[in-house]
Amino acid sequence: MAGRLGYRAPRPLVRALTGLARGALLMSGVWLAGAAAADITSARYQDPTTRYAHGVLGDAIEYGALELTTDAGAVWRVVLPQSLVFEDVAPRLWDVTGDGAPEVVVVESHQSKGARLAIYDETGRIAQTPYIGQRNRWLAPVGAGDLDGDGQIEVAYVDRPHLAKTLRVWRLSKGKLVQVASLPGVTNHQIGWDYIVGGLRNCAGQRPELFLADGGWRSVVAIQLDAKALSQTKLGPYSDAALSKALACNSSDR
Repeated sequence: MAGRLGYRAPRPLVRALTGLARGALLMSGVWLAGAAAADITSARYQDPTTRYAHGVLGDAIEYGALELTTDAGAVWRVVLPQSLVFEDVAPRLWDVTGDGAPEVVVVESHQSKGARLAIYDETGRIAQTPYIGQRNRWLAPVGAGDLDGDGQIEVAYVDRPHLAKTLRVWRLSKGKLVQVASLPGVTNHQIGWDYIVGGLRNCAGQRPELFLADGGWRSVVAIQLDAKALSQTKLGPYSDAALSKALACNSSDR
């Protein structure tokens, strides 16, 4: 894990601290090459745009398109309508369906309805959460994994990390994302940062846990899902080093 939380890295890029740095991908139904089903190996945002003037990630630039590449060499491009942008740091390759192959998880923001979490595969957008409901209201993804050990994958984000500071956990069921739990008082982003901190620790022989900051940036917190309820444990004072240590599989925390 390298770098300080305050370092502003060039875009596009994946930050190597505890989260993702700004710059990435989308799909609009335009197949640039190939059409055969294959696993997605990379994703990036394209088509920078200033049509959504929020600036929560440190500048006025968002993205209008997503490009996906598969292991078969196919390149697929999705272009959003003018009402939407990717207000995000980078697309994430997370297995949300539990089939062992990654989907692409992104943040989309609507001109009047604010942000939502969306999931893409090689066929296009397959599921999305509801919009937050108001312009310039954002969410910051955390991670995806089988948090409660039931064999199903959950995906988590922090709803309005500067305002509501609420962790929300969703599960893909019958083609829809269904919220299964929520927890107030945690966060993973500060206004102006071009990266997101925290994430999921999923190490061999250990129960998957989410690691975030408490809402006041005083403590690192470990969060578990059990029986559709989230619980948290404070691990100690918050710092970038403390959060990085907690996320490492060799950590003695917990």
